[in-house]
Amino acid sequence: MLDTIWPLLQIIFADIVLSGDNALVIGMAAAGLAPADRQRAIFLGMALAAGLRIFFAIIATFLLGVPGLLFAGGLLLVWVCWRFYGDIKDHLSKGVDGTVGPDETGAKEGNTLWKALVTITIADVSMSIDNVLAVAGIARDNTTLLIFGLGLAIVFMAFFATIIMRFMVKYAWLSWLGLVFLVYISAKMLWDGWPEVATLLAPYIG
Repeated sequence: MLDTIWPLLQIIFADIVLSGDNALVIGMAAAGLAPADRQRAIFLGMALAAGLRIFFAIIATFLLGVPGLLFAGGLLLVWVCWRFYGDIKDHLSKGVDGTVGPDETGAKEGNTLWKALVTITIADVSMSIDNVLAVAGIARDNTTLLIFGLGLAIVFMAFFATIIMRFMVKYAWLSWLGLVFLVYISAKMLWDGWPEVATLLAPYIG
C-alpha cells in the first residue's frame, strides 16, 4: 500500500510545481493579449502542453537516455524569459501604479495571439520535457501512475493558468514576480543539466 501511496504523493507534488510553471507562462502570455484573445490563448496553450506531454510520455524511455536534454530545455526557457522581459517592460510603461483599469485592454500593442502562442509553445516544449521526465522517474514502470500524473498536470494547468491570467491583468506588477520565478527555473534546469553537457564537451576542451 505504502509503495503505491508514496509515489502517488510525489507525482502530485511534482505536478503542482511543474504544471504551475507551465500555467504561469500561459497565464503571463494571455495577460498581455486583448480580452477577446485571452481565453483562446489559455485553451490553445493547454492543448499544446497536453499534446506535448502525451508525445513525450510515449518516448519517455528514449528521453531519459538523451544526454544534455535538460540543459537544452533550460536554454529554451531563457529565451522565453527574455521575451517576457520585453513584454512586461513595455506593458508596465503604460501605467504608473502597475494596475489595469476596467476600460483598458492591458494588451501590448502588436502583441498578437500568434506571438503569444509561439512563446507558449517554446515554453511548453521545455516544461513538458521537464514534467514528463519527473513523472516518469517517479512512476518507473508503472504505466497507470504515469498516465495519472500527466492527466493531473493538465488539470492543474487549466486551474492555475486562468487564475494567474486574471491576477496579472488586474495587477500587472505581479508579472515581475512571475518572471523572477521563471528565471529561477531556467537557472535550475541549466545547473542540473550542465554536468551531462560538461561530460560531452570534455573530450573537445581537454
